[in-house]
Amino acid sequence: MNTPSADHTATHVVSSPVGELVLLASDQGLSGLYFGHRIDRARLPTGGATQPILKAAAAQLGEYFAGKRERFELALDPAGTEFQRAVWQQLRRIPYGETASYRDIAERLGNPGAVRAVGMANGANPISIIVPCHRVIGADGSLTGFGGGLDIKRQLLEHEGALLAIN
Repeated sequence: MNTPSADHTATHVVSSPVGELVLLASDQGLSGLYFGHRIDRARLPTGGATQPILKAAAAQLGEYFAGKRERFELALDPAGTEFQRAVWQQLRRIPYGETASYRDIAERLGNPGAVRAVGMANGANPISIIVPCHRVIGADGSLTGFGGGLDIKRQLLEHEGALLAIN
């Protein structure tokens, strides 16, 4: 169960095809997007449905799941180290409907030996979907760990057309 840091000023829960999503905001921007089944809500601030960044995030997520949005345009405020933020910036550069490996990300950062560190930073991403950590796969093309669970990762990749639906 994830327990986000205390830098959040508002929260809002939205429904989606992959379950409830818990949106968190700071005064500077969206600071978290967690899968409802994976977060301890007891210590989160209440209210926020009218907070502008949370309203915008909810609207853009609705467009994403309706197939009308491929890129998110939101102020983001993820808490993390300089290295984590660099990895998350690279994640945002993976195009909709495409995937990249941990090795690809490490190479893009100019540090091909940092594959494990990239994996750890990817796993620490506090803004799932919008910072698309679901688009990172194993070098062999396998689906690898994902904070929302592999079923949700598969659903997101199928939604984007990066993975064919398996019936």
